[in-house]
Amino acid sequence: MLPGYRTITYSIQPNDSLWTIAITNNIPVDSIALLNPTIQPMNLQIGKTILLPEKVRSAIITDLNKYTYEKFQQDLHNLQAIYPFMFQQSIGKSVMGKEIVELQIGRGSNDVHLNGSFHGNEWITTSVIMKFINEYALSLTNHNPIRGRFTLPLYQTTQLSVVPMVNPDGVNLVINGAKAAGDYETKVLEMNHQNTNFSNWKANIKGVDLNKQYPARWETEVERKPTSPQPRDFPGYEPMTEPEAITMADLANERNFSIVNALHTQGEEIYWGFEGLEPPESEQIVNEYARVSGYLPVQYIDSYAGYRDWFIQEFRKPGFTIELGTGVNPLPFEQFPEIYEETLGILLANLYL
Repeated sequence: MLPGYRTITYSIQPNDSLWTIAITNNIPVDSIALLNPTIQPMNLQIGKTILLPEKVRSAIITDLNKYTYEKFQQDLHNLQAIYPFMFQQSIGKSVMGKEIVELQIGRGSNDVHLNGSFHGNEWITTSVIMKFINEYALSLTNHNPIRGRFTLPLYQTTQLSVVPMVNPDGVNLVINGAKAAGDYETKVLEMNHQNTNFSNWKANIKGVDLNKQYPARWETEVERKPTSPQPRDFPGYEPMTEPEAITMADLANERNFSIVNALHTQGEEIYWGFEGLEPPESEQIVNEYARVSGYLPVQYIDSYAGYRDWFIQEFRKPGFTIELGTGVNPLPFEQFPEIYEETLGILLANLYL
């Protein structure tokens, strides 16, 4: 299938030829022949159904509210069908066995990473990422700029690695409630004090905060955070015990990411330093992020053991935590258009920095 096209059915009419069908539908004759390898151009049968390629000119991802793992999987399938230049792979599984998916887009040597939904009640970060991926693909196949930038040169110089949903079990628990926990239903209700509202749930399904799982001053967090599984903030009994956290560390260890961005909510701030180990170029990058988003750069915060912290510590490369929007998590979806517009500049900047 041609990138940026979907297939539609067409019923052959009297006096049709491949040429007239191609002209009427503004598609190449060769494309019709490619989709219909058994067609006999000199003997078209009236009423016979053939396949035609149809250019996709608008977003195919439209239902981004309460963005569950199931919606995410269906959108991945639809994207892959229309944009086969997106490489998709499972890099691990959640506690409940859900695939943790990475997308790769681009051919360049500059390998940039982006992730979302480390925390269950921050699922809107996945919505932001998926809308951007769809917009990026549309821009590439329709030769339309994003904020004045043509994206094909960016595709050729940068490979974008994206893990849109790090914590699918937590996301589904927040959106769908205790039944989404399956065999863990009793345990999550106990951890949540029998409250059936899981809007405060940040952790994975076992009650471990995945963004406090990394050996980057993990001991500091242990001393001041909960000592047993909780809806939020429990760092685990040891670092790197949870499959989701291990999967993300393995990904970084296997690749040569030049920049890592972790999307979280909320605060409209960008955290960019860790223990003075961040490289000098981090400040220049965060200033560009701030310019295009209006968010406030913050070098150091009193919070540790996160994925960004660990990445900076291990690789001495730029890493950023970007806190989208303002309010109480999960942020109301009514904020989504504003959040997306603020974040778009940062996501685009990753491709040209």
